[in-house]
Amino acid sequence: MRKYFLTGLLILVPLAITAWVLSMIIGTLDQSLLFVPARWQPRALFGFDIPGIGAILTLAIVFLTGLLTNNLVGKYIVRIGERLLKRIPVVSSLYGSVKQVSDTLFSSSGNAFRQAVLIPYPHADSYTIAFLTGVPGGDVKNHLVGEYVSVYVPTTPNPTSGFFLMMERSKVVELDMTVDAALKYIVSMGVVAPE
Repeated sequence: MRKYFLTGLLILVPLAITAWVLSMIIGTLDQSLLFVPARWQPRALFGFDIPGIGAILTLAIVFLTGLLTNNLVGKYIVRIGERLLKRIPVVSSLYGSVKQVSDTLFSSSGNAFRQAVLIPYPHADSYTIAFLTGVPGGDVKNHLVGEYVSVYVPTTPNPTSGFFLMMERSKVVELDMTVDAALKYIVSMGVVAPE
């Protein structure tokens, strides 16, 4: 009896969590329908809501924005828009910070989260997986003696929160493991070990 119950849990729990996460993502993306006039929304046209229409609309807008801004005219318009945003006091610092982080994370030429590493953390006798994010910059590097690297230590099971550390390069061990495999290992709390 217990064996069948556990087998059922092992089948249904991942499915339920996957469905819940997808439902949250689609529900969030469906919020883009709030910008569409009421008479063009699915409820007005068909008499009921259609889940996922807003998600499709959001993805189409993102794709069209990329398509339109990937030429000379589009790039020129983006530059003008960014110059205008940089002149607004509070918006300039917020937009600049978000743009810098998104450029680092989403750029194909960026180096964020390109390498999984093993570091001693939270003390010298225990280790955790982290991601190499670069080298310390600004005035910070003037106060560090030796060669240091910047790493991000994600928390389990939510890797979007974590800790940013600067460590001596000699204490950082590069792993022969993809970032995806390392993330699965972290999110599963060590249950799904990389091959």
